Amino acid sequence: MTSVTDDLRLAAEFAPASYEDWRKLVDGVLKGAAFEKLVTKTYDGLKIDPIYPRAKGATPVAGRAAAMPWQIMQRIDHPDAVMANTQALHDLQNGATGLSLVFAGANGAHGFGLEPAAQAIDKVLDGVFIDAGISIELQVGPQWRMAALHIAEHVKRRGLSPAACNIRFGIDPIGAAAVWGSSACTWPEIVPAVTGAIKGLAASGFKGPFAVADGRVVHGAGGSEVQELAFVLATGVAYLRALEGAGVALEDAQGMIYARLGADADQFLTLAKFRALRLLWARIEQACGLAPKPIFIAAETAWRMLTQRDAYVNMLRATMATFAAGLGGANAITVLPHTQAVGLPDPFARRVARNTQLVLLEESDLAKVSDPAAGSGGIETLTQQLCEAAWRLFQEIESTGGVFAALEQSLIQRQAAATRALREANIAKRKEVLTGATEFPNLHEADVAVLTAKPVALAPSAAAKLTFDAMAPMRLAAPFEALRDRSDQALKDNGARPKIFLANLGTPADFTARATFAKSFFETGGIEAVDTQETDPAALAAAFKASGAALACLCSSDKIYALEASAAAAALQTIGAQYIYLAGRPGEQEAALRAAGVGEFIFAGGDALATLREAWRRMEAK
Repeated sequence: MTSVTDDLRLAAEFAPASYEDWRKLVDGVLKGAAFEKLVTKTYDGLKIDPIYPRAKGATPVAGRAAAMPWQIMQRIDHPDAVMANTQALHDLQNGATGLSLVFAGANGAHGFGLEPAAQAIDKVLDGVFIDAGISIELQVGPQWRMAALHIAEHVKRRGLSPAACNIRFGIDPIGAAAVWGSSACTWPEIVPAVTGAIKGLAASGFKGPFAVADGRVVHGAGGSEVQELAFVLATGVAYLRALEGAGVALEDAQGMIYARLGADADQFLTLAKFRALRLLWARIEQACGLAPKPIFIAAETAWRMLTQRDAYVNMLRATMATFAAGLGGANAITVLPHTQAVGLPDPFARRVARNTQLVLLEESDLAKVSDPAAGSGGIETLTQQLCEAAWRLFQEIESTGGVFAALEQSLIQRQAAATRALREANIAKRKEVLTGATEFPNLHEADVAVLTAKPVALAPSAAAKLTFDAMAPMRLAAPFEALRDRSDQALKDNGARPKIFLANLGTPADFTARATFAKSFFETGGIEAVDTQETDPAALAAAFKASGAALACLCSSDKIYALEASAAAAALQTIGAQYIYLAGRPGEQEAALRAAGVGEFIFAGGDALATLREAWRRMEAK
């Protein structure tokens, strides 16, 4: 009798397939094209192959224990302390296991944040049992000493045991200086302030960790994964050295420092980056003569990937980022609500941010397995590549005198700026896509709801002793969104958006693909596409005049262009088209098409942002 098990052994019916077998099939599809066409590279120049064998001898990266969920941190940044308290209590009652207190002026405040004052902190934490197992994390900027002091005093006033409170104090003057591009103190002056604060908190009974090496500084400024990892290593080492120099035993200092990384929608790079940091920090510990202990890694979904337009897509980006950070071993994750780039998130946006993590933990069981990517050929290779490249850059930073000296010399800033420029160029050419912003826009989307709040007015900072290039946070979609804002203003002022007329030539089979491309192309810049299907030049001219458009774009196949494009362009020019585009590469017909009136050709890989900006210039100069 045949068992069910025997019947289900379907794989036994297929011959084993090797890498060479796969390559033969791929080569057949490539039809002579180089295999390297399928190999991609990261912004650090790391190669990603299309297929990998199983990694041999791989062991899981020591980090968050199996079946140990990460902390679900909820961002608290409402400038009104009473409202912030209401949010905090609601979040804790509905699944959050920790609160990330974001103070005004912090690296990730983005225009809002709590007042760094004792009275405000008392109000924010009113009714919050911070000694009952929840986690508190501080996100602070130049006011790091005051925020840490006020939290410690709050614990004392409430008669709580500091040791019972799980507080990460977020002390990071290096990160604050990098973001602001200035420092009121030199590094030798900062060191005693940092170590004195940490030693005082530890002497009071707080467990820490106290100082954070914050990779969001580099990530938010558009830097690469290698640059972010190297900055975290160099910052962590700077705090370790400072503590050791202040008389703190390295074994104790080891637990006083934690890391924070940005997590974005690139699943594989994000996952590998978190794994790489654990391996790199263990190497630092070994170099210090310490027995490696898994460093606490906090994650926050990336600011730079957020879009103001089609903001609901940010929910999907946040889900992928959280998924990758969670599988990569993050100990705590903060999800930026999907409307964060628009304004202060309302209860719905906060609920979605919280539930994103709850679904992944409670319904998808992502925390059940420790380091589930272990043994994956692709992830293991990428992790190792990141480790090697980040270690080299870390050594370069160290050779300049450490991270603070590297900031003073703008070494880190220059490298991050170069990467940012490459990212911006790829976004401008739509080689990298931000759905809803740089591709597939919706000009008729409804506004998302955000709260109205007055930001905290901070007291003037002390005069800067040092100034250098700042690493301000950026969003990749912002240049395209600026054009959409102009379109919205035009709609408000004139009752209509600027338009482009799509002259669709031939049959739908001829023009649909390029008309779809052209519509998305121009509407990402807020220029509304109005189309027609008129082959006769006179009818085409009449349809253009009726459309109210200033610009026109011919859309069809190369075959139809050869037959009809010149006559169509001439008719549009005669009727008053201010400028004429053609969707597609011109090829051998370029001279004839330009002679007929076509001014520019739009195609995949062209600089869409430059073309759209020039289109606006032409329309506004009319």
